[in-house]
Amino acid sequence: MNPTAGPHTPKPVREAFVDYIVIGAGPAGLAATHELMRRGRRVLVLEQGTSVASSWRKHRSGLRLHTVRRLSGMPGKPIPRNYGPYVASSDFVRYLERYAEGMDVRFDSTVTVVRRIGDAADRTRWAVSTAGGTTYEAASVVMATGYNRIPHVPDLPGLDSFTGSVLHVSDYAGGGQFAGLDVLVVGSGNAAAEAATELSANGAGRVTMAVRTIPHIVRRRVGGVSMQAIAIAMGIFPIWLADRFASAIAHLTVPDLSARNLERPRPDLYTRIRRDRSVPVHDTGIVKLIETGEVVPVSAVTGFDRDAVLLADGRRARPDVVIFATGYRRGLERLLGGLGVLDEHGDPRSASGVQASPGFSFVGFTVSATGALRQMAGDARRVANGG
Repeated sequence: MNPTAGPHTPKPVREAFVDYIVIGAGPAGLAATHELMRRGRRVLVLEQGTSVASSWRKHRSGLRLHTVRRLSGMPGKPIPRNYGPYVASSDFVRYLERYAEGMDVRFDSTVTVVRRIGDAADRTRWAVSTAGGTTYEAASVVMATGYNRIPHVPDLPGLDSFTGSVLHVSDYAGGGQFAGLDVLVVGSGNAAAEAATELSANGAGRVTMAVRTIPHIVRRRVGGVSMQAIAIAMGIFPIWLADRFASAIAHLTVPDLSARNLERPRPDLYTRIRRDRSVPVHDTGIVKLIETGEVVPVSAVTGFDRDAVLLADGRRARPDVVIFATGYRRGLERLLGGLGVLDEHGDPRSASGVQASPGFSFVGFTVSATGALRQMAGDARRVANGG
């Protein structure tokens, strides 16, 4: 008898054994499920949200994929041509809804812990417990909760006392919600560039971008060829040569913005992807806005002082709104602690698509120049083929 259990404590429920449990019903989880089911595996998908692609539904209206439609589809089902070359997030959600038809997805299933168990033959099996008190067992587990899971806002001095409005870009709804206001976007990645572009287009009074690391900027197309296709072709080169080639393309296609407080980056685009997991910025209008002064790059934010934002060059900015486009964390430590599959930063130790531990794999955690969705599809195939 459990002395701490009250009269209303739900009893743990143990579900029937399946071949695979996939955690997460976003693109990565659905791609892995499709490939596993195609090979005759019994698969159960656990999703903490109330629908597939729950994080994609939170994106602001008007957001489009950076990658081209024909290279962004899930295994076995191309994205419809009438969605256009760069698919809107709302259309991508519709596509994923149809893709998930026939899959066994349990919604409102927040996973609390994943652990190894053994049977009489001492073979590794896995148990996955949820907040609702249900434990599922499987021969294998695929972790597909996503690389961009938990919004991250850096702990900067004085932030709590700042008198302006503060939000993470994941909460930015787009449109004209900040029309006429002075907005500082903190960050220089794709999310920051897109937010700054949309803020300018929707009447923000002033838009600045606080840049800590000078970004690589790439055009969507070069000479009629998508940059994604070029990146795939460059995969045959050693990284040092790909870095030089990418730098040469940038010099030919992206103007020098140093007069606008944005120096050219070092020729290390591919090195940075591998070392820092940082992808280049895809130009959806930000270059022109910086050229014309409609978006103004400034130095990095070092802290806050009531109504002022302190910058690395000693200046003080006084925006009405600060939008942090400072990335995400994986948030896997609580779920996978003690399994030895995470590094000191809480990221997967192993590559996506291969076994991190017998019967345990990650899908959707690879940062790649060739497109995250394309990479997810490849990861899913590798998992289904045995990692």
